[in-house]
Amino acid sequence: MKIFSALLLCIVMMACKTKAYVKHSVSFEKIGETCAQQGSAISMNSNLDGERYEFQSCLDADFQKGQITSFQVNDTTVVVKFERKNSKQSLYKLTIDVEAYPRYSLLILDGDSIHMKAVEP
Repeated sequence: MKIFSALLLCIVMMACKTKAYVKHSVSFEKIGETCAQQGSAISMNSNLDGERYEFQSCLDADFQKGQITSFQVNDTTVVVKFERKNSKQSLYKLTIDVEAYPRYSLLILDGDSIHMKAVEP
């Protein structure tokens, strides 16, 4: 009976291990037909569910949610890429929520590196 209990405990502990993942959700709004007024600021808000990034980007005039991919390179780096299919570009305001496990310390957002630092209260 003790062997059965120990085996059951080992199986339960192995089943509880969280696998690595990256999830993103995006909302966007076209704010200009040309990219002349593009701002370079990126704002970030962090909470228990992950991080939210708000910024402007020059993307395809007919941009769709499916043109964004996110993946984890190693335990500390998450990459978010935007696929550009045509030469006609427009200015968009994007809001991207990123949730990843394990916790990342470097985000590469469309080629720009954003280093995350823990802040103590």
